[in-house]
Amino acid sequence: MTISKSDNRSDNSPDRRPLEVESTLPPSVDKGDEARREALPLLPSPWIERPIPDKTFIRGSVAHFIAFAGGVGLSPVAPGTAATLVAFPLFWVLEYIFDPPGFLLFLVAAFGIGIWACEVTGRALRNTDHGGIVWDEVTAFLLVLFFTPKGLMWQAFAFLLFRLFDIIKPAPIRYYEKKLRGGFGVMFDDLLAAFFTLLCLAFWKAYVTG
Repeated sequence: MTISKSDNRSDNSPDRRPLEVESTLPPSVDKGDEARREALPLLPSPWIERPIPDKTFIRGSVAHFIAFAGGVGLSPVAPGTAATLVAFPLFWVLEYIFDPPGFLLFLVAAFGIGIWACEVTGRALRNTDHGGIVWDEVTAFLLVLFFTPKGLMWQAFAFLLFRLFDIIKPAPIRYYEKKLRGGFGVMFDDLLAAFFTLLCLAFWKAYVTG
């Protein structure tokens, strides 16, 4: 009797191929990637070239024009101080146009528009707090002038105090400057500087000048 060889091959047979197993596990996804991609334009990096704002830049967008206060932010020297000075003639014009409630409504609108304009411009410049973004100084100092007693001496004193608080940023201004981001953060820290300025003016008027 002839015994036929088994058709079964041993596991060591070269013709036997291992089964290919498809992994059903999804690829790992770093949930932080999306956030990093969104924040990339705002992060300083030697590989990302930041735009240099000029007249063409501010004319190219309403948001840029507002954020740079019509071009005042292009000042090569102390743009924040220049913007605060520009608030003086703007205040005199607005005071002539609006009654007190209308002026306050204008300031509320200016603050809201400033959040949008500073946000858009900061993203375009890849710098949320670019030195040329000065609409926050203009709006905040207009608020200061609205509540400051009449007279050039009071207004000059208000100017010096506002610039002092805006530059040295005492607590909690510096805390909120670092904590809050985007257009709201840019506008809010100057609002705090305005509050401290008005607080000092109120103290001086009540306890010094009587």
